[in-house]
Amino acid sequence: MLIRIIGAKCVGVDAVRVTVEVSIDRGIGIHLVGLADVAVKESLLRTTTALQALGYRIPGKRIVINLAPADLHKNGSGYDLPIAIGIIAASEQCSMPLTERFLIMGELGLDGSVRAIPGGLPFSELAQEEGLDGVILPEASALEAAELRAGEVYGVKTLDDVVRILSGDMSDDLLIWNSPAYNQLFNEKEGGGRRLSGVPDFAEILGQEGAKRGLEIAAAGGHNVAMIGPPGSGKSSLAKALPGILPPMTREESLMTSKIFSIAGKGNLRYGLMNERPFRAPHYSASLAAIIGGGAGDNIIPGEVSLAHNGVLFCDEAAQMPRSVIEALRGPIEDRKVVISRLKAKLEYPSSFMLVLASNPCPCGYWGVGDRCTCTPTQRINYLSRLSGPIMDRIDIQLLVSNISASELSRLRQNAGASGLESSAEVAKRIASARAMQARRFEGTGIFTNAEMDNKMIERFCPLDLACRELLDTLMEKLSLSLRAYFRIIKVARTIADLEGCTAIKPEHISEAAAYRFLDRVQGNLW
Repeated sequence: MLIRIIGAKCVGVDAVRVTVEVSIDRGIGIHLVGLADVAVKESLLRTTTALQALGYRIPGKRIVINLAPADLHKNGSGYDLPIAIGIIAASEQCSMPLTERFLIMGELGLDGSVRAIPGGLPFSELAQEEGLDGVILPEASALEAAELRAGEVYGVKTLDDVVRILSGDMSDDLLIWNSPAYNQLFNEKEGGGRRLSGVPDFAEILGQEGAKRGLEIAAAGGHNVAMIGPPGSGKSSLAKALPGILPPMTREESLMTSKIFSIAGKGNLRYGLMNERPFRAPHYSASLAAIIGGGAGDNIIPGEVSLAHNGVLFCDEAAQMPRSVIEALRGPIEDRKVVISRLKAKLEYPSSFMLVLASNPCPCGYWGVGDRCTCTPTQRINYLSRLSGPIMDRIDIQLLVSNISASELSRLRQNAGASGLESSAEVAKRIASARAMQARRFEGTGIFTNAEMDNKMIERFCPLDLACRELLDTLMEKLSLSLRAYFRIIKVARTIADLEGCTAIKPEHISEAAAYRFLDRVQGNLW
């Protein structure tokens, strides 16, 4: 008897259909075909042991399991569940008329329990596109797809739960929306508001008003930032405070970011779609594959540049990062996507993120702090030159962060106690207003922020009057700026105008935007 079970495989940010065909006929042995990797081949032993643990028998005949299409590599442990269901149905141990109406994926334990797998959200999307009744997934994986409402989403704990559903016992208790885990996570999400644990508030960071202003502009327009300053000046604290001023994601942004996390296996045990923008801070020793993404064969998983999609990628000690890694960021910064090529596969992941670089000004870190620096001029120049011209040219806002003296710190504390410093919530309100203007401006274009505009969009959405053009031409000549820097100044000026609620860019907006490119003025030698 031939039985077909619908499964899936993630390719990039989407899932493609994989049909698990199980045939039982005369003969002996169990045969698995269809370009399966080691994890899939090992599923046979897991599956047969789980079936016996639950009282099912293994037919003493030839069992052929085909994973179609046969030319697509299958990987992971998620095919355990469809294979087990196929064996039960093909051996007629249980009548399951609905086997072809649901997409089924899950890993089996030896006792018949079902364990979480990555990709729950793309699987649910695929089931909706294929016109299926819904998906049957492990409970933790089903929680990811709960908010999508793509047909019926069942969260199961054991193989017997799956048999119940496919036999026609549509018990509402197995729907993920009726599970205790869903209710608990839903109540936490709805009742907790924006709870960003461990995120510093702008009011807690004394001084650095210029850097705060630069980060506010960057957050409002999604611009890239570089902060140069000695140790202890507050670069890391400022970067870590960014999530507190960024607005929640739109549903479209949330869906794509959630899919990336789901595919990477980082979305389990979390209800629905992500609301908070991701903040990724890899160590400066991270490998090229970890930052860009990679893997063997066609099992390519997203890297940090994709996990930071619609959020922030913070690279602390950027000058210490391997040259190949920091230079590999050029493409994702410019194209807002990353293409990973292997011998047998080529995948594209979205990677539209705010890049925040932080670096010391020299190897010892104390150049410009009295006479503490022990570096030679050549060492200082070589250190910052690790951040190459092409990379710095792609940075919209360059900030100089200086140390605060003890007397200045004491004065700031007194002022903070008397009048209070501006909190992240107050800054976030201005940023939300600016983002709302951008949302109306870019409606239907597929982008969300000023930083994502290409040159044609700049001409369309950022017209300059004669005074602005003359000022910009003068700045270009004095600072010897590149054409890329020219357009990036216009983008930043557009964001500054949005923060002020202005519909047109003014000369003062151009001047402030150009002031954030101080590294261009000194042409790579900060001091």
